[in-house]
Amino acid sequence: MGFNISLSGINAANSDLNVTANNIANVNTTGFKESRAEFADLFQATSYGLSKNAIGSGVRTTNVAQQFIQGNNEQTGRSLDMAVSGEGFFTLTMNGARVYSRAGNFQTDQQGYVVNPQGARLQVFAPTADGSSFDAGRMTDLQLLTTDSPPRQTSMVNVSFTLPANAKQPTVTPFDPTNSNSYSHSTGGITVYDSLGVSHTQTSYFVKTATPNQWEVHNYVDGQPAGDAVPLTFSDTGTLTAPANGRIVMDPFTPSTGAGELAMTLDLSGSTQYGEQFALRNTAQDGYAAGKLNEITISEEGVVFARYSNGDDRALGQVALTTFNNPQGLQAKGNNLWAETFDSGTARTGQPDTSNLGKIQAGSLESSTVDLTEQLVNMITAQRNFQANAQMVSTQDQITQTIINIR
Repeated sequence: MGFNISLSGINAANSDLNVTANNIANVNTTGFKESRAEFADLFQATSYGLSKNAIGSGVRTTNVAQQFIQGNNEQTGRSLDMAVSGEGFFTLTMNGARVYSRAGNFQTDQQGYVVNPQGARLQVFAPTADGSSFDAGRMTDLQLLTTDSPPRQTSMVNVSFTLPANAKQPTVTPFDPTNSNSYSHSTGGITVYDSLGVSHTQTSYFVKTATPNQWEVHNYVDGQPAGDAVPLTFSDTGTLTAPANGRIVMDPFTPSTGAGELAMTLDLSGSTQYGEQFALRNTAQDGYAAGKLNEITISEEGVVFARYSNGDDRALGQVALTTFNNPQGLQAKGNNLWAETFDSGTARTGQPDTSNLGKIQAGSLESSTVDLTEQLVNMITAQRNFQANAQMVSTQDQITQTIINIR
């Protein structure tokens, strides 16, 4: 009986050494979770149960439990590297099966899908049709766009200025955009875009009239008038009173590029008539040309943005995180992947930084949770346990030999 007890101790110590060796081997593995060998004592039961003086029958390995604690997030600066700061696993699909990982060392395949080194595709919540939010009930593979961002036609031109209250009428009439003496001030050229992304120049010219607090604005696109002159009226405190909403609808302009009509509204809200000098405070418009993909960025909420050279930002999806009631019940699949089991409980998938799910730290990787110093101490302890049990086998052998030699 003593041989079997010692043999069980040797097997347990060997299991402990194997677990420690595996931990040390993965000290630099991204997203690796340290394992711990767990043991239980053995007793030989009889039909009467165990007596209070029963001697144990040895030990057995009951579980090798991975410790799902947070590892350090190390900065890498690489845009597709991600780390989960808090609870949750990245959700992936591999050969049609759903798997989970804490390792965020992602890359793109030849089709532009974001995958882990083994080719499992990262799952995200798809953006809604208008791009304003995400459909948390529908996951899809994250695919990075490699095409250009299409142009956007200008529809609104915003101009904010201050006209001088003591301005005089121009010395030359009628108004002529080629003669600076026929108008008081201008906005200069504002670049606008047609539906093909070709740029055009929109200019507003301001002419002081004989009526106090009243001006006329002449709008041109590429040197062509975009409607008749529109009166601007200011109050005696210098605020714009007409047009009432501060907006002027310009006549459509037909570009020679083959693009559609360029219909724009000029918004003069906030413009004033003060002092003695003209000041152009702000100009803006909502169109842009076609753009090249500059970079991929990921927010703490896991939103993946494609950023283009034209200033357009397009949300491609929101990273889906999954958590379990009992992560230790997950089945290790190797390659830093786990699979759901009955013991782990049902997967609960949601958006980062909601409920008990963590945030996404872009440009970082979660390091292994293995403490090398602790593992070396465990190795020495397991080695001593192995030696002690082996010594027990030797002692039992000596006792058995003594009994055999009795005459």
